Amino acid sequence: MGESRMPRPQRLPRPPRAGPPSAAADADLSLAFDLAPVGLCVSRERTIQRCNAAFGAMFGHAPEQLVGQSLACLYPSRAEFEQIGAQGLPVMRQTGQYSDERIMRHRSGRLFWCHVAGQSLRRDDPFACAVWMFEDISARRPVTVPLTAREREIARQLTAGHSTKQIARTLGLSPRTIDGHRARLMKKLGATSASEMIARLLGLL
Repeated sequence: MGESRMPRPQRLPRPPRAGPPSAAADADLSLAFDLAPVGLCVSRERTIQRCNAAFGAMFGHAPEQLVGQSLACLYPSRAEFEQIGAQGLPVMRQTGQYSDERIMRHRSGRLFWCHVAGQSLRRDDPFACAVWMFEDISARRPVTVPLTAREREIARQLTAGHSTKQIARTLGLSPRTIDGHRARLMKKLGATSASEMIARLLGLL
């Protein structure tokens, strides 16, 4: 009898090489961006390049109305736009990311608390291109009393857990000046203690 031979194993076909994204994949990504339930925005030098429907609705605009507009138009004041930018820039240079909770302005003039988080494309030039997520949190954290631009900034810092000394250093003011603003905030909010004031700012009371 002849020597039996073991059948040679069949070679498996090689998986196809990854190619450029298909038109269908691009369409899916675009759909995901447009239909996301939170506000999404792509900015270059803090100018809106693209935003989705949720972003536009949050501020009372159609998305196409915001394209080409500076993000400054969504802030209560130009000073607040510049202040937050100045605070966020060094953080984004270090980590590529930035997030906070701040007061923004609806087209109607109504002010509301908003959670904002961003990712830059380049750490060496964070504002050159960045992607931002905006979430309206006014349902749990309403703006209940009118505040000045300075009071809004200090409220933002206080609710982020910063001390009077930290806020003074960030804003280039004296601790005594910050204490004066804190006292006025307490009076406006009807709070009898610092902890009650912060709880009211956070919407816990």
